[in-house]
Amino acid sequence: MPFAIGGNARIRTNTPAENAYNALDISNRDISLRQLRLSTGKRINNAGDDVAGYITSRALSARNGALNAALLAVGDAQNVSYITMDSLENINDLLTKIKDATAQAASGATGTDEKIALAKAAYRFSQQIQTVVDSTVFGGRQLLDGTFSAAFVIGSNAANNLLTLGVDLTLKNEEFNVESNYFNSNAMGTNYFGGITGLDMRDFNEVNSENLGIFDFDKIQYTLTSMADAINNVNKVASFLGGIVNRLNSQENVLKNQIVNYNAAISRIEDADVAKEQLQLVKSQFLQQASLVSLTQANANPQAFLQLIQG
Repeated sequence: MPFAIGGNARIRTNTPAENAYNALDISNRDISLRQLRLSTGKRINNAGDDVAGYITSRALSARNGALNAALLAVGDAQNVSYITMDSLENINDLLTKIKDATAQAASGATGTDEKIALAKAAYRFSQQIQTVVDSTVFGGRQLLDGTFSAAFVIGSNAANNLLTLGVDLTLKNEEFNVESNYFNSNAMGTNYFGGITGLDMRDFNEVNSENLGIFDFDKIQYTLTSMADAINNVNKVASFLGGIVNRLNSQENVLKNQIVNYNAAISRIEDADVAKEQLQLVKSQFLQQASLVSLTQANANPQAFLQLIQG
């Protein structure tokens, strides 16, 4: 700290001028600091401004980056789930129409030609189911052909262990709650469909006047039961995805709130208080002007004492 030193008659060492110069230098540096903080809006512009706060704010910023990445992953998982659920809803509508056609064909008042027409219409619906399956794609991957499975990173803990949520649409996913545990959404080229063994959607196209096939009186009840079970199984898969979506929505809310809270914490540590900085700037500018006046006066003092040695 500076001291007021007397003995101003000594002119070889101008101590008052040195003190005034040091005070001026301190004011100038403080003015530069306040101007930097006001121009950047940040209290911490480098590690020297607050060594502890610098570490904390940088750690929080890094954590916030991970949270934003997790939020993007949650969005991707939601996209997969929504696209799949929409397709399953479409498939459910088509299956209901096929079941309705089968129920109509079961009526004793329906003739052979009408049954054939209903079977062909049902087959066209089954072809549309296959089209829906083939066109349900995300990220270049089929979602409903029984092969899609992915783990989405929806967060991480303090040890940076990844927290994941899996979307499993493979054939043997037991969480589908399908009795056969072998759900298949491909309508063509298989002798089972929707977890129902023996249900071959191609059989609708085989109905003719010589052989009514699955529309035969002895088989149509089994066909109706199979279609009802298939609809139920499709709904179970949609329900599985619905549970995932509910969890994803909850995680999305959690991540958004955490990001806001982390941003607030970073702001409290790192951002400048504009009002406070402005007050400090005015104070330092006043001290700068006072130091300049004092330095001018201190430099003038030796001139007075030189008159004592003038001849």
